[in-house]
Amino acid sequence: MTTLTPARLFIDGELRDAAGGKTFDVISPWTDAPINTAADASAEDVDAAIVAARRAFDSTDWSHDSNRQKRLEICTKYLDLFKANFDRLADIAINEGGCARGSVNREQVAMALAGWQDYLDVFPRVEWERDYGTRETWGIKNIRKSYHEPIGVVGAITPWNAPLYVNVGKVVAALLAGCTVILKPAPDTPSMGAIFGELANEAGIPKGVMNVVFGADPALAGEMLVTDKRVDLISFTGSTAVGKRIMQQGAESLKRVFLELGGKSARIVLEDDPLFERDVAMGMLVNHAGQGCAVQSRLLVHRSRYEEAKAILKATYDNFDGNWGEQENPAHTMGPVVNRKQYERVLGLIEVGKSEATLLAGGKARPDMGPGYLIEPTCFVDVTNDMRIAQEEIFGPVVVVIPFDDDEDAIRIANDSAYGLSGGVCTGDVERGLKIARRIHTGTFSINNGMCIAGDLPFGGVKASGVGREWGVEGIEEYLEPKLVAIGSFG
Repeated sequence: MTTLTPARLFIDGELRDAAGGKTFDVISPWTDAPINTAADASAEDVDAAIVAARRAFDSTDWSHDSNRQKRLEICTKYLDLFKANFDRLADIAINEGGCARGSVNREQVAMALAGWQDYLDVFPRVEWERDYGTRETWGIKNIRKSYHEPIGVVGAITPWNAPLYVNVGKVVAALLAGCTVILKPAPDTPSMGAIFGELANEAGIPKGVMNVVFGADPALAGEMLVTDKRVDLISFTGSTAVGKRIMQQGAESLKRVFLELGGKSARIVLEDDPLFERDVAMGMLVNHAGQGCAVQSRLLVHRSRYEEAKAILKATYDNFDGNWGEQENPAHTMGPVVNRKQYERVLGLIEVGKSEATLLAGGKARPDMGPGYLIEPTCFVDVTNDMRIAQEEIFGPVVVVIPFDDDEDAIRIANDSAYGLSGGVCTGDVERGLKIARRIHTGTFSINNGMCIAGDLPFGGVKASGVGREWGVEGIEEYLEPKLVAIGSFG
């Protein structure tokens, strides 16, 4: 097991221990034992970070128009430093985050750094000014323009499931926009946030522009950022329940929020799919133990081929044992769930599923594979969409398989969810797939396994899946505020 560097806070350009020197243990998902220590930030530490970020935004030229190119150059150097630390980032993702070696080149590290490069590439397309033309009103000729300006101090609150990817999605966009940032990573994965502080000075980020705080209590720093009037925007990725609380607490100061929340996305396999066997088998949730907000955890199959799909899935699951759960195996993309709380929650919902539907495969913890939070890939069939396992986000390696009668029925089932983050359809008729895609109420959607998540594309959800968009030009523009200026003249 790799030894990790103790995670330290980064406030006003300095790496520091928490006030009073308090630390907390970081528990490995693989061993259920401490693997690292991290500074346990106090209210005093969080306040210092807010003060630093506020001062850097209000009293320096970081956010000025003249510094756009400088911000791009700094963020480019910052990326180069992260690339040089690729192996260290991989070790953090594996040991703190519980990902298997094979998922490092997916969303955990490689995809995160590719998304960072995408931000740099789309930056020239950000619209900083807009011309609304000239209009005469009440005898005054008006020249109308808007200037898009950085919103201010950003509190970025990030989760444990893909920490580097989400940290990059928020931090880099905010910095390029000209904001100052306080990053608050999850206590399960503090090192993937701490490294932003460790590399900030070498990248040339001015004092106070980038700050990192974390602690054993996930609510302390988060609630301070949400309720403090000196913080202008909260960018949060996590559960829908916490997202609602952020909106409630932020209402007092009319704080701007970006929320990327939960999902219960549907994968629809039509009866005309020429790759039916492959596309049904791909419905397994194994990458990073199903801990992704956009995973397609409801597999919808046409009733005429439902029994065929069951047989395909049974064979797929039977052949998968032995192909997951090894930390350093480059062919494995599934390890444990992240912590004991999540482990117990997923196992609890599996027990609910056993009382509601038919367990086709899996359904158990696997202590025989190691002492960590390992749960075998699990599949329920004979599921109806009103069951708890079809409506609740499980956030584990659990897929539910639901039959449908025709396209209208598939659309109805897919939309019958509190969430609206992603989804997909597999078909031999792309036009048919597109008609279905346009009628399902989600933020992203794929046809025939098209990849709708990339650093140059806007990502986000509707309904209980969130507010706003991250990544792409739209992701940078989330951190900008338009100011309209009208220049009047007579005659």
